[in-house]
Amino acid sequence: MPVKKKKRYKSIFFDLDNTIWDFNTNSYEALKIAFKKNNLHEFIPDFNDFYNTYEVINTQLWGSYRNKGISKSRLIIERFGKTFDTFGLSHDALNFNNDYLQAMPGQKALVDNAFEVLEYLKGKGYQLFIITNGFKEVQLKKLEQSGLAHYFIRIFISEEVKSHKPDKVIFEHALKSSNSRKQSSLMVGDSWEVDVLGALNAGIDQVHFNFGGGDSISEEEREYIRYSRTATYRINNLKQLKLFL
Repeated sequence: MPVKKKKRYKSIFFDLDNTIWDFNTNSYEALKIAFKKNNLHEFIPDFNDFYNTYEVINTQLWGSYRNKGISKSRLIIERFGKTFDTFGLSHDALNFNNDYLQAMPGQKALVDNAFEVLEYLKGKGYQLFIITNGFKEVQLKKLEQSGLAHYFIRIFISEEVKSHKPDKVIFEHALKSSNSRKQSSLMVGDSWEVDVLGALNAGIDQVHFNFGGGDSISEEEREYIRYSRTATYRINNLKQLKLFL
């Protein structure tokens, strides 16, 4: 009787934001709720002006936080404090941040085909995990309230592990804690710098998910390709995972 060939991968590690949970859409809606609750329309007529300004500031601060350049408390205060400063406002940044984070988990937009693909992978017997940068109290609520939590055996959150992607420490911690082997593990994420390069440096195969479309190769990746190699796989839709899993 022929021996059945084993699956190449056994453990699939997913990023959360903009890989399964549609962070861009949900963050926009949560920020709009906080904006309305704090009556900011009285001072800033166009919400999109506020949102776009915040996005630039928040992205810069998250980069510093991820690289351990600033603390969580400083990130929380400065991302809205600096946004308010831009518009000449003196609103309470901490209270506004709390309103925003409170509204965030209630937003349930998912990336296209998320449920279908997770059902497929679970049915195939893969062990599914999450590796995410973010705040514990928010990430867990997102998973619970969006109906995603039961698909995953464990959730590895940077704040708990005290290591942020792309640091290989969080990947190594996830492998060890889940009893997974590098050779049979796969990381799926939308960020080349954070998910793909982080997994690559930890010795794990990677899927670069081109969330949002457009040019699927970033400038950082172009530079990297010149000297080494690209991601193990690149997809534009989660359903394409079925082609090799």
